[in-house]
Amino acid sequence: MHAKRMKIIDPPDWKRPKGYSNGILCPPGGSLLFISGQVGWDKNEQMQEGFLLQYRQALGNVMRIVMEAGGAATDITRLTFYVVDKREYFTHIIEVGKIYREIMGKHFPAMAVLEVKSLMEESALIEIEGTAVIY
Repeated sequence: MHAKRMKIIDPPDWKRPKGYSNGILCPPGGSLLFISGQVGWDKNEQMQEGFLLQYRQALGNVMRIVMEAGGAATDITRLTFYVVDKREYFTHIIEVGKIYREIMGKHFPAMAVLEVKSLMEESALIEIEGTAVIY
C-alpha cells in the first residue's frame, strides 16, 4: 500500500478483520477510478466455466482496468463481490484466498460480499466491482 498516500482505518480496540480493511483514508491528489461490475468472461466475452475460474477471471478483469489506468493492486480501496450462491463461495474459501493473493498480493481494501438472486449475465456466478485511487 502507498504508505504516504493511503491509511488503513481499523479502530485499535476492534478485533482485526481477516482479509479486508474496515476503511481506507485517501488524501487529496489522487484520481478516483470507479470499476464497473466485472464478470468471469474474457476480452471476447467468453464466460469461464465454474465458480473458481469465473472468480479468477473477474478479479483479473478488475486488475486489468486498474493497470490500464496506470494503477496497481495497492491503489484499490474498495471491492464488492456479488455471488449467486454464498455456499459455493464458502465451499471454495481456501482457493478463493489463494487466487486473491495471486492477483492482489497481501493488499486488503475495504470489502463486502453479497449474495444476490441473480446477475445480469445469466451464466455469471460472481460479479466484482471496485474503486481505486491512483496517484
